[in-house]
Amino acid sequence: MRAPLSWLREYAPLPAGTTGRDVSEALIKIGFEVESVDRSGGDITGPLVIGRVLEFTEQEQKNGKIIRWCRVDVGEHNNGSWAKDSGGDDTTSRGIICGARNFAVDDLVVVALPGAVLPGGFEIAARKTYGHISDGMICAADELELGDDHSGIMVLTGDDLVLGADARPVLGLGEEVLDIAVTPDRGYAWSVRGLARETAHAFAVGYTDPVDRPVPASAADGYPVRLESPACPLFVAITVTGVDPAAPSPRWLKQRLQQAGMRPISLAVDVTNYVMLETGQPLHAYDADLLAGPIVVRQARAGESIKTLDDVDRLLDQDDLVITDDSGPIGIAGVMGGETTEVGPETATLVIEAAHFEAISIARTSRRHKLSSEASRRFERGVDPGASYAAAQRVAALLVEHGGGQVSAAETIAGAVPEVPTLRLDPALPGKIMGDAIDVETVLDHLRQVGVAVTAGDQLEVTPPTWRPDLRDPYDFVEEVGRLYGYDRVPSVLPPAPSGRGLTRSQRSRRLINAALAQAGYVEVLSFPFLGAGDLDLLELGADDERRRTMEIANPLSETQPLLRTTILPGLIAAAHRNTSRGLDDLALYETGSVFFAPEQPTAAPRPAVEGRPSVADLAAMDAAIGHQPRHAAALIAGNWRPAGWSGPAEPADWRHAVAFAETAARAVGATITVKAAARTPWHPGRCAELSVAGRVIGHAGELHPRVVEAAGLPARACAVEFDCDALITAAPDRGTVAPISAHPVAKEDVALIVDAEVAAADVEAALVTGAGALLESVRLFDIYTGPQIGEGKKSLAYALRFRAPDRTLTDAESAQARDAAVTQAATTLNAHQRTL
Repeated sequence: MRAPLSWLREYAPLPAGTTGRDVSEALIKIGFEVESVDRSGGDITGPLVIGRVLEFTEQEQKNGKIIRWCRVDVGEHNNGSWAKDSGGDDTTSRGIICGARNFAVDDLVVVALPGAVLPGGFEIAARKTYGHISDGMICAADELELGDDHSGIMVLTGDDLVLGADARPVLGLGEEVLDIAVTPDRGYAWSVRGLARETAHAFAVGYTDPVDRPVPASAADGYPVRLESPACPLFVAITVTGVDPAAPSPRWLKQRLQQAGMRPISLAVDVTNYVMLETGQPLHAYDADLLAGPIVVRQARAGESIKTLDDVDRLLDQDDLVITDDSGPIGIAGVMGGETTEVGPETATLVIEAAHFEAISIARTSRRHKLSSEASRRFERGVDPGASYAAAQRVAALLVEHGGGQVSAAETIAGAVPEVPTLRLDPALPGKIMGDAIDVETVLDHLRQVGVAVTAGDQLEVTPPTWRPDLRDPYDFVEEVGRLYGYDRVPSVLPPAPSGRGLTRSQRSRRLINAALAQAGYVEVLSFPFLGAGDLDLLELGADDERRRTMEIANPLSETQPLLRTTILPGLIAAAHRNTSRGLDDLALYETGSVFFAPEQPTAAPRPAVEGRPSVADLAAMDAAIGHQPRHAAALIAGNWRPAGWSGPAEPADWRHAVAFAETAARAVGATITVKAAARTPWHPGRCAELSVAGRVIGHAGELHPRVVEAAGLPARACAVEFDCDALITAAPDRGTVAPISAHPVAKEDVALIVDAEVAAADVEAALVTGAGALLESVRLFDIYTGPQIGEGKKSLAYALRFRAPDRTLTDAESAQARDAAVTQAATTLNAHQRTL
């Protein structure tokens, strides 16, 4: 909302010398966001004067463009350049080239003379163009930053204008205009009326409300109106007759509209826009001679359509609220009028509409038709129904004042202002919530300042004004008291930190994992937790795969990604593809975050009351309704892990780095990952590892399937890993105590076992650990051999066993006994035998 400072001053008498910056700071202090304080045309320098077009000739150029060679009278600034260019000696004008054609002889225009500098550093100088010396420039509105209109130059009206006089005061140039970003809950501030009220509060000055009369009781003497939908509780219709269709809008009114960012069009349209900006009440004018029968407000019917004022045919929905007459729809209520009853250049009798529409209905219609207007933006944020009658009368009075005619005594008021509910408020509540001692008188004063009717007592009875539909809860009133009291006055109190608390084990573990992964060379990325069915198809997941058990979002950010993710890999693949498409092929990306699985038996979540904390049963039911949401960690690795250099050739990234990712995370929390061959999409069937901790499978790692790599546009042989981070942390030992370090030496024993080729190395390792007992400190596979020496269908696995006792140096016999026990266990459970060759 753009509000000129002079307009605010009309209703809030600010102290002399108050600047736009002062008002901005005051409004920010009471909760408004002021984006900027602009000075219209503030950077224009040099001569900018009023001129009159004396004559012109139209000339067609070689490129087909038609220009006007104009003779312009600029008073004391005349120099005869038009006559000199034409071969004469008349000094009563200047010659100026103009490409616009929306003006006539004797029109008053704004002229920038040589030496002037317009916004953007555009310097004006006398220069030859189109065969003539153009000795200045006739200005359009956008060239002076008075709006966006560049369809033609500005034409001024008024008997008080002096040729050659400075045009700045006439145009309002140099006036400060506040640009305020109004939050959706404060629809009343989408008007000068509302902003002036807030400004008056901020400066503790008086306030004059432009809405100076209430809505009278129902009347049906004017143009007939019938309400058939509860979404329109009030409709005011006032008729103005005998208006001069050619009457121009006064200069001050057009100036205000331009400063507020709107383009002047005609008297009827300008007046309705002006009053809307002033009061916040959207209005619409109908050509009474084009209305056919009574005005009816109802829901649209199937198959109905309308051509709106933007010249677009729109098929209506049955949920749309429409304005109709006997011919059908003549307007989309609260959004835009129709062409059939549009006010035109012959309109002399107008019916002024000031209605109140339900905010939700207008918001949905506006979005449904992708049609946002100044009216709909106000209605969907909440409009004061109490302002409708005064706004309609204000429009009628301005039309009569500037366009002649008269207001019909017969008027129509259909419906009534909706009742506003009264609430009870504890007078001590604002102080409790704000954390400061706010006495009852201060609470009463601040509530009354914002228009709330208050009846004092042990419990305050508060009735919000009609322009504040957002005040519907006791805490809404607390917020009003707080912002006027001043958040800067509330003392900052640091709450005491209870001893013995801090990060939970899970939080500490997640931080350790993230730090370890980053230090190991993996780069963290963040992606949105959404995906589409196509993302799961890309991974070639089967129909019965649990990762297909997704939850759909009711209002997704993107229609192509309406599902909550059940795997992090699609986000990593998208990030990797984005990098490789820009020439970065060596990648080691990782992400940690929640994944979301729909419950196997979906149930509706309860909606507990807000008076207190939900019960344990309610919390459990809500938790069950939202499904399982574990935290996963995943990585995608492609290209070279280490580039080629003087120290040697490049080291390609492979499955080992994917497995190392999980092992690094496990070591960070003191856990040990067990790796076992497996098959799971989207990994390559023969190059996929199952990751488990303490016997529980937590994820998989390996090389992605070639089809997935090709479909995703990734480098060849890209690898990935994903595991359940929560499961890893749960399975990890509690690191509340640190294991003692033994001062005794380690005993080293190596064994080579021959087993069947299909036996997993992880199973052999587990058997060795079980058999070796408590003296075993570590076991590591260091060699795998296959060949004719050990037989067909067999393989040899060599392990390095390390034994250590916490209280003594082990003897050779003790270490050998532990080694033999480990081998015996492998032989018993896996039919392994020790290799001797």
